[in-house]
Amino acid sequence: MDYLSLFGIAVGLSMDAFAVSITNGAVLKKVNLLTALKIAACFGMFQGAMPLIGWSIGKIGEQLIHTVDHWIALILLCYLGIKMIWDSRKKDEADFCEKSSLKIKTLLAMAVATSIDALATGVILPSAVGAETLIQMICSISSISVITFILCFIGVFLGKKFGCLLHNKSTILGGIVLIGIGIKIFVEQVFI
Repeated sequence: MDYLSLFGIAVGLSMDAFAVSITNGAVLKKVNLLTALKIAACFGMFQGAMPLIGWSIGKIGEQLIHTVDHWIALILLCYLGIKMIWDSRKKDEADFCEKSSLKIKTLLAMAVATSIDALATGVILPSAVGAETLIQMICSISSISVITFILCFIGVFLGKKFGCLLHNKSTILGGIVLIGIGIKIFVEQVFI
C-alpha cells in the first residue's frame, strides 16, 4: 500500500472540511471542546463514509457520481454561503460573537457537501493507493477519517481565535469561502 499517496489524498480531501471548520469556529457563539469534537467527528465520519460508499458502488456507478456530484456540492455550498452572508447582514456587530449557533442539519449539509468529492475518490482509491484487500481499504478510509478529524478539530479553534477579531466580516468571509468551494468543485468537475 502506498502510504504517501494515501496521506496526500487524505489531506487533499479534508481541505474543504478544514476551511468550513475554520468558518464554523469563527462564527459560532459557543466554541468549546465538545463543539470542536462534534464538528470534527461529523466531517471525519462523512469523509470516511463517502469513499466507502464510492468504493462499494465501484465502476458501475462511477459515471453517475461524476454527472451529479459537482451540482450537489455547488447547490449545497452556495445555499449555505448565501445564508451565512444574509444572516450576517441582520446582526449587529456588537453581538456578533453572541448570536450564532450551529444546527445539526446545517452541520450535516456542510459535511455532505464537502465530502462529495470523497465519494468519487472511493471508486479509484484501491488503484490510487494500492488498497487491494478489504482490510487495506478499511485502513485507507480510517486514515482519511482521522486526518480529516484532526484538521477540522484544529480548524475550529483557529476560527475561534481569529473570528471575533473580524466581527461579522468573518461570517461574510465564511459565506464567500463556502460559495468559492462550491464553485471550485463545480469548475474542477465540469471544465478540468
